[in-house]
Amino acid sequence: MNRPLILARHALVAGAAIAALCAQPLLAQSMSYEPVDGESSASGTTKKRGGLSSRSAGGGARTTIQPYIEATQNVLFELSPGDDVLTYSTIAAGVDMALNGRRTQGAVSVRYERRIAQGNNNRGINGDTVSGLARVKHDLVPRKLAIEAGALAVRTRFEGNGASSLNPVANGDASNQVYSLYAGPAVSTNVGDVALSGSYMLGYTRIEQSSSPQNPPANSLTQVFDDSVAQSAQVSAGIAAGTVLPIGLTATGSFFQEDISNLDQRVRDMRASIQANYPVSSTVAVIGAIGYEDVSVSSRDALRDANGNGVIGSDGRFVTDTSRDRQIAYETDGLTWDAGVMWRPSRRTALSAFIGRRYDSTTYYGSFSYTPNDRSALTIAVFDNISGFGGQVNRALRDLPTDFEVNRDPFNGQISGCANGAQGGGCINNALSSVSASVFRARGVNATYSRRIGRMTAGIGGGYIRRSFIARQDSVLGAANGTLDESYFVDAGINGPIDRRSSFAISTYAALFQNGVSDLQDITTVGANASYFRNLTDRLVATAAVGLVSVNRKVVEDDTIASGLVGLRYSF
Repeated sequence: MNRPLILARHALVAGAAIAALCAQPLLAQSMSYEPVDGESSASGTTKKRGGLSSRSAGGGARTTIQPYIEATQNVLFELSPGDDVLTYSTIAAGVDMALNGRRTQGAVSVRYERRIAQGNNNRGINGDTVSGLARVKHDLVPRKLAIEAGALAVRTRFEGNGASSLNPVANGDASNQVYSLYAGPAVSTNVGDVALSGSYMLGYTRIEQSSSPQNPPANSLTQVFDDSVAQSAQVSAGIAAGTVLPIGLTATGSFFQEDISNLDQRVRDMRASIQANYPVSSTVAVIGAIGYEDVSVSSRDALRDANGNGVIGSDGRFVTDTSRDRQIAYETDGLTWDAGVMWRPSRRTALSAFIGRRYDSTTYYGSFSYTPNDRSALTIAVFDNISGFGGQVNRALRDLPTDFEVNRDPFNGQISGCANGAQGGGCINNALSSVSASVFRARGVNATYSRRIGRMTAGIGGGYIRRSFIARQDSVLGAANGTLDESYFVDAGINGPIDRRSSFAISTYAALFQNGVSDLQDITTVGANASYFRNLTDRLVATAAVGLVSVNRKVVEDDTIASGLVGLRYSF
C-alpha cells in the first residue's frame, strides 16, 4: 500500500486527534433532541454523563467527544433474483466530536467496522471499512488567518457503466472505498480602504477497489478512477462601494489544477477578472465582471499491444505510456464575463444568481440560503465546473457545513450523502454518483432542507448533475469524448424520541443514473430503513432495524434485498 493511501485511510482518525488538541473551550453540538439530565439519548450521547467535555471557566463553551463500541447481528434476505439468506455479525468502534467555539468550529464522526459472515456463502461480506466525515476550521489569528481541513471515507458500489451508488448493503466484488481529504489556509485583512484576501487548498482523493474488475474493452468509459491531487488558490483585492467610488471594485485571480493518475490526466483552470458591484438599495446589488480564462485538459495515452489495443494492468486500469508526451484534449482561452444580482434582505436570507460565459459557452451558477429561525434551514447551490472525480469530491466536501449532524445507515454504519447544520446543509451524492476516470464538465444543483418539528428532526436533500466527458479522440478513452450521463438523487429522513428512554429513525433514498450512450444502461436505486433505539442504561443502547433496497437495471435482473438487525452500543 503506497504512502498517499495510508495517509488517506487514516485521515479521519488524525483529524479527530488534531481537532481535540487545537480546540478552544467550545459549545456542544446540537442534538436532535435533549435527553433529561443524566439520561442517554438513543444515539448514546448524554447531556451530563458519558463522553468527554472541556469547559471554560465561565461554564459556557465546550467541546464534546463521544466514543463508542457496537456489536450487531444482521440477516439479509435476497428477494430477487435469487432467494439466498445470509447472516453476519459486525463489531464496530467509533467517535463523534462536536466543536463550536470562539476560534474553532467543526465536527468529526469516524467509525471502523469489521464484518464476520456466518456460513460458507458469504458473498463478499467479510471485510472491514473505515467510514466518516470531518470538517474543522480554526482561527489562528481571529478574523485574519484561519486554517481549514476536511476528510471523507465512504463505501460505494460501482456498475459496469460507471454509475456508483452509496452504501451498498454488502461489500461484494463491485465495491469501492473512497477516501478524500483537503487542508489549507485562508487569510483576510485590510490595508486602508482595500480589503485583501487569499486562500490555498490542497486535496487528495483515492478509490480503493475490493478486487480488480474484469478487463473492460479498450475504448470503454468504465475505467474506474484511481487517485488524484487537486490544488486551488485565490487572491483578491477590493474596495467597497461608497468608499473611493460609488461602485465597489474587486480584482480577483484564481487557479485550479487536478493531476489524475489514470493516463496522467491534468485539468488546469486559471482566471483573472475585475468585478464591479453597484448597490441598488440597502438589500440589492447588481454585479458585473469581465476577465480572462485559460483552461486546458491534457493526458497521455495508454501503452498499446501488437493489435493497437490499450494494455490493461492487474488493477483493471489502462497502463500509461510514460514515454510519450502529454497531449491536449481540450483547451480554451479568452475573455469571460459574468452578470448577476445579490439580494440580502437580512442576515438569515441570501441570494446570488449569475449568468456568464466561461469554457467558451454560456454558464449559470448561484446560491440561495434561508434560515428563518433556529429550527429550519434551506440551502440551494447551482454549479458549473471542469474537473475529475477527485476535484468534484473535494468541492462537495468543502461545501458541507462545519456543524453537521451525521446520519448513518443502520446496516453498514456508512454516512448518508447529505449533512445538515444550523445555517444550512450540503450533499456529496452528486460527486459520488459516477466513478469514471475521465475528466468531465459538471453542471448541476444541490439542495437541502432541515426542520425541527417539536422534538423531532426532519431533513431532505436532492440534486442533479450532468457530466460531459472530455478525452482525446485518438486516445484509448476517445469514445468517451463528448458523451453525457446524468444523475438524480433524493435523500430524506426523520428521527426523534418516542419516550424518555427510546427513540426512532426513518430514512429513505432514491437515485437515478441515466447513461448517455444507451438507455439500456440506466439504473434506478430505491431504499428505506427504519430503526428503534432503547436506552437500557445511561450508556448502553439496544438497537433493532429493518430495511429494504431495490436496484433496477434494464439489461439484467433486478436486485431486491430485505435486511434486519439487532445490536447493542456502549458509549463511554
